[in-house]
Amino acid sequence: MPWFHPKTLLDKTYEIGIILKGLNGLLELTGGTLVLALSGHTISRITTWLTADALDKNPHNFIAVHVEHAGRHLASGQTTFAAAFLLTHGLLKVGLVTALLLNKHWAYPWALGVLGLFLVYQLFLLITSPGIGMALLTVIDIVILWLIWREWQLVKAKTQPAAEA
Repeated sequence: MPWFHPKTLLDKTYEIGIILKGLNGLLELTGGTLVLALSGHTISRITTWLTADALDKNPHNFIAVHVEHAGRHLASGQTTFAAAFLLTHGLLKVGLVTALLLNKHWAYPWALGVLGLFLVYQLFLLITSPGIGMALLTVIDIVILWLIWREWQLVKAKTQPAAEA
């Protein structure tokens, strides 16, 4: 199968969406590896360094407060779940995105299933602790799932006549 080549605006949106998912997966792999490799003290120092300026200017800075909270949680030694979560998420996303970009037919239903399960978890988080960031991410992921489904239908339609002939 050749590499995916977008032709329409929706094709380009699909490609951008799954590439962003892949980049997100790479960040999750990097984060999971760092969580395993760094000590609690180092995580605490990095978190403080990242958030100090923003919190000095605005002690209620939404992003800085959440980063600081996550850093404290990780620094307290609760890294096993975070690392496993990030590494699993990252590996699945990178693998599926690569397969989708290579037009592997098996990847479409797998991507829909795996990303659909991630979406269910996001919906749970959105319900239990609502936030505009999670709501926006959920809407974007719904659009990406629809784009993957649409592309899968196009791929199936192209390959079915060839299989019937």
